[in-house]
Amino acid sequence: MINFDEEIKNYKPSIPLDDTEEAIYNNDLKDITDIVLEMTQDLRGRN
Repeated sequence: MINFDEEIKNYKPSIPLDDTEEAIYNNDLKDITDIVLEMTQDLRGRN
């Protein structure tokens, strides 16, 4: 059986939290909102 208390004591994150936060905020990938806005702009331009 898993001893959760022991597992938590031995847990080490794969990368530091500060590095993770920086990677997320510096990511310029489009999200679904950007894609929908771009699609609606394209459709309006075609009419």
